[in-house]
Amino acid sequence: MDFIPLEAKHQQLLSAEQAWHYGIIPKASTNDHLEFFIDEKQSVESTREELELLFGKCIVLIPFSSLLINTSLGKYYRRTNSEHRLPRTVKNENNNDDFLSKLISEAKLIGSSDIHIESYENRSRIRMRIDGKMIERYEIEKTEYPALINKIKIRANLDIAEKRLPQDGRILFNEDEMKFDIRVSVIPTLYGEKIVLRILNKDSSSIEIEELGFSDRQKQDYLEAVRKTSGIILISGPTGSGKTTTLYATLRILNKEESNIITIEDPIEYTLTGINQVQLKEAIGLTFATALRTFLRQDPDIIMLGEIRDGETAQMAIRAALTGHLVLSTIHTNSAWGTISRLLDMGIPPFLVAGTLNLSVSQRLVRVLCPYCKKAIPFNPSLLPTAFNNESVPELISVPVGCSYCFYTGYKGRRAVFEVIPIEREVAIKIKEGDLNVQPLLAESGIQKMADTAFDLFKQGLTTMDEIYPILLNDEF
Repeated sequence: MDFIPLEAKHQQLLSAEQAWHYGIIPKASTNDHLEFFIDEKQSVESTREELELLFGKCIVLIPFSSLLINTSLGKYYRRTNSEHRLPRTVKNENNNDDFLSKLISEAKLIGSSDIHIESYENRSRIRMRIDGKMIERYEIEKTEYPALINKIKIRANLDIAEKRLPQDGRILFNEDEMKFDIRVSVIPTLYGEKIVLRILNKDSSSIEIEELGFSDRQKQDYLEAVRKTSGIILISGPTGSGKTTTLYATLRILNKEESNIITIEDPIEYTLTGINQVQLKEAIGLTFATALRTFLRQDPDIIMLGEIRDGETAQMAIRAALTGHLVLSTIHTNSAWGTISRLLDMGIPPFLVAGTLNLSVSQRLVRVLCPYCKKAIPFNPSLLPTAFNNESVPELISVPVGCSYCFYTGYKGRRAVFEVIPIEREVAIKIKEGDLNVQPLLAESGIQKMADTAFDLFKQGLTTMDEIYPILLNDEF
């Protein structure tokens, strides 16, 4: 057994600070007593006295292996290196008015991107997304669930009486020396409303283009495209693939005193001094297309659109590029080359696409192995998808193990995998002629497919086959 099994309802009995301080893992709880596993090196009697004073209940402590206690603490109770301390959360504290604030603070401090609050027939729970994966953190009493939902709705200025329709709102969190925005989404489900809180990081100071994951050739092509004074740069990928982060890293490079930069976003995820940022408000008619039409009268040099969603927005972006503006935006397609087909499907004439598109980028995020605990094993080439062809197969690969540094997940952080296609003269001619079969031409130009980029990370021992397998299945431009 690598870890002590721990249910969410027992995990929430302790804060991370308490669990590490006393060296204990919850085992069971009743109305009048609590049971904990305790590190065999700890003093049982003195710890029991302190815990009985803290909880006001009879405490039962069971000495257990120090190794298992420490690995379990690392897995279930994440600690932060921040100057902030994780909030103290104990069972039944859900009733307190400050539970929501403590929940949000904890999510921010442990690096969670989303908080999912959801209800089922017999139970309700709270999960957090960390490095792209969901972990269950709290179990809530069914009777307490509606009150928590209403508290969130009130803070997000939503209608607490409306329980049949989806609602969207925002919360400005400004507590415990932390200040950031939260995007709130509410949907009705079979057993009650579900809420997702998206934590938006307002600090853009750490976003550097060199740290995103571009290869040398990709970074060169990308920087050459963004240094042009007009045209369109489009970044594609699924939700949560880091497209907005790439855009903001680009804006940091372009943000100079002599340039007028305007953005229209939904939502504004980062704030940048020197850039005029506009929040989308479709309810009052402020859409991407209408905002872009107004932007052209604001004497801009660079325009950033959060997303090109429809033909009207695409037409306005093309118009802005034709009139001497550099336009940055995202679009939902499966590949960098698929962006061209998407624009044509939106009704943009091929000659306009060829004449205005500077660069098409596609990206995905993969988890990176923890450098402190990964281990090398022989590689079995039969694990590769049959659709993926690559002659260079490694003899050894790295696999996750788990340690206190990575909270026993085996992974530490994520990295973007890119596919970058500059629209050069030969490619533009093909687009203008309506010939979209350019795979041989791209291969001759040395453009690297996303599948090959991901496989290079795998060969370097930075990630695993499980992480890149979906990318390898699409081994084409």
